[in-house]
Amino acid sequence: MGTLWQDMRYGARMLFKSPGFTLVAVLSLALGISVNTTIFSMVNALILRPLPYEEAQRLVVVQQTQLKQGIRGGVVSLGDFVDWRNENSAFESIAAYYERSFNLAGENEPERVKGASISADLFRTLGVSPVHGRDLLAAEDRPNAERVALLSHSLWQRRFNSDANLAGKTLRVNGEDHTIVGVMPPNFKYPSNAELWTPLALDTAEADRGNHYLSCIARLKPGVTIEAAQAQMTTIAQRLEAEHPINKGWGVRVISLREELIDEEARMVLVALLGAVLFVLLIACANVANLLLARSVSREKEMAIRTALGAGRARVIRQLLTESVLISLAGGALGVLLAMWGIDLLVTAIPEEMPFWVRFDIDTRVLLFTLSVSLLTGIIFGLVPALQASKPDLQVSLKEGSRSATEGVRRNRLRSLLVVSEIALTLVLLIGAALMMKSFMRLQEVAPGFDPKNVLTLQLWVQGPQYEQDEQRVTSFYSRAVERIRALPGVKSVGAVSMLPLDSDSSSSTSFAVENHPVPQGEEESAGHTVATPNFLSAIGIPLLRGRDFTETDDENAPVVVIVNNWMARRYFPNDDAVGKRIRLGGPESRWRTIIGVVGDIKRLSLRDKEEAQLYFAHKQDSWRSMTIVVRTNLADPGSLSGAVRGEIWAIDKEQPINNVRTMERVLAVSETVWVARVFGMLFAVLAGVALMLAVGGLYGVIAYSVSQRTHEIGIRMALGAQGRDVLRMVLWQGMVLVAAGLAVGLVGAFIVTRILASSLYGVTATDPVSFAGIALLLAGVALLASYIPARRATRVDPMVALRYE
Repeated sequence: MGTLWQDMRYGARMLFKSPGFTLVAVLSLALGISVNTTIFSMVNALILRPLPYEEAQRLVVVQQTQLKQGIRGGVVSLGDFVDWRNENSAFESIAAYYERSFNLAGENEPERVKGASISADLFRTLGVSPVHGRDLLAAEDRPNAERVALLSHSLWQRRFNSDANLAGKTLRVNGEDHTIVGVMPPNFKYPSNAELWTPLALDTAEADRGNHYLSCIARLKPGVTIEAAQAQMTTIAQRLEAEHPINKGWGVRVISLREELIDEEARMVLVALLGAVLFVLLIACANVANLLLARSVSREKEMAIRTALGAGRARVIRQLLTESVLISLAGGALGVLLAMWGIDLLVTAIPEEMPFWVRFDIDTRVLLFTLSVSLLTGIIFGLVPALQASKPDLQVSLKEGSRSATEGVRRNRLRSLLVVSEIALTLVLLIGAALMMKSFMRLQEVAPGFDPKNVLTLQLWVQGPQYEQDEQRVTSFYSRAVERIRALPGVKSVGAVSMLPLDSDSSSSTSFAVENHPVPQGEEESAGHTVATPNFLSAIGIPLLRGRDFTETDDENAPVVVIVNNWMARRYFPNDDAVGKRIRLGGPESRWRTIIGVVGDIKRLSLRDKEEAQLYFAHKQDSWRSMTIVVRTNLADPGSLSGAVRGEIWAIDKEQPINNVRTMERVLAVSETVWVARVFGMLFAVLAGVALMLAVGGLYGVIAYSVSQRTHEIGIRMALGAQGRDVLRMVLWQGMVLVAAGLAVGLVGAFIVTRILASSLYGVTATDPVSFAGIALLLAGVALLASYIPARRATRVDPMVALRYE
């Protein structure tokens, strides 16, 4: 220990004697370590950090599949859930829920919060208990039971001022008084960011198998594997398919809760990011190794004296590695500080609220990772220079002004090899970043099918006893709201819709049948299902291609009508006009709907969506309480109308909360496909930029060092008649040979590595030749500039000075 402390003190003194070298080395490593720490904190938050549930490894998600419809893991029908719960023996418990929002009213201002209706055993399945009060009772999860609710910790603080005496307290939820029975632990908000939970209270005796809307989570019995549970649930699904024609084609998928929370595509991108930051770190290591090789020349005599005085090779290597580790630890400490800044930028770039269990921060695991990386990099970049410096030629090194030609050639080869590696790794990163950014730009170029400019949106969910059993009151509320808002100055058009395009909550679909196009029961296709008021199409800018829009006369007393999108019209009526044809939803007992119009295709859920059938129903014939008001204005800033629009709605019913007041351009910008592509593209671009800076710096250092080593030779060449352009050509050739070798290796590596990104790209292939060629030329040009500067300096060597240079 005493010897180690001595080595550290001596190493620190030597580093302080060379402040320029130390600063450059520490900064290079700090950049490499900081990006590794930032991305690892992301991986830690999403994948490695244990989920905050008791024995979380036993929690699984149970989904229904319908491969013919492209459903590989979706929500469940009530009837199937009941059978699963009664017949399985693999689960300790299985619970169901569906996500929804609630209107809160009372003494405080009306508020709309996210929440869920849950089966009574959901929290017991998760292994989470209320911190105040109690959990739901089985008797409360039945039709016509007493209305009760559980609050999140934040909602309890906000609405009840952290009052621990909740007995008998009530909260007005959706126009009905609910007794508060419990408060969940701080930060707990499952599912998603729920703040309020009420019982499902479903009538299992009338279980519907055609309506899929429940999410299911289960806890495996001790010793039962996911594979065993999958096998048993598949057997149950096959039996249900045989007994119920409506279940034809429906299967079951059992996956771990962790896998469901982070899908395969996200995992692949995270793996690609980890690979990218590893490349950056290797480039930083190569840079510092180059610096150490250059520095070892000036320390040859010191190492020779140590050896002559009896220091063994192992002792010299240990001393040099100690100095390398000191550099890497300093780089690691600075890297953690830079990573804290980087994590803040990352969190700022994510527009959506992350699940409660996701925290991007630097915890013990991240610090241990950074420490391990620092120690490992110190050994990696310091080992080769230490091995080279630990075996000096004593006779040559101890002579004043002498230098071993063989050692110089060996060091130059090593440094050249390191530069080739840096160029290759940088090219892989630059191509990956180019593909991600090109994919993001292609996504931005995708036409959503509507005009988002100058459009304001705001969400409502009409609740209250007066609306419970009277759908006409609901439709009347929205008709009056639309009429009042239309009269506001600056409003061009206004309508309402049940599911706003590209909104993260827009996920409603339904099966349908077309008249004179018979399909066996259970094999019906599905279509996007949207309920709209008159003028919604013009308000959001969806073109009406044929037929007409909904009118106020399309009510419960009129023939049932529907509007279809152009893709559906072309598919089912390729040689005829769709207007006037009929479709129906669900089974034979459903009523026929007459097509009155054909509209343009839109991207409903994602800009990556493929073409699909889309149906629009008249609001007065299919009343929905939850609607989004869409207002098209003449104003440059649609948001300036929000106050006036709120006033008109509250003039009708002041207890109705208004939320998600956004412009349509904002909805488009924060849609998941756009922001995820933007964030990942930004991360790859930053990593590629850091790599490019390090690689160019490394190439410049090698060429500059080579010029300084060859000053005597250059002087002789110029004294014998060589022109400046000859020297320039010679030095540039040396640099571009290294660049060409690096580009060749990098192109091969990029061709292999970028395939990992294939599933995350849009409108561009993982082997896009334009990106490969363009980035290779760009890197070659930057590298040429890095070589030109020291080459230009070499042409200015004074032959008389150079001939005396040693």
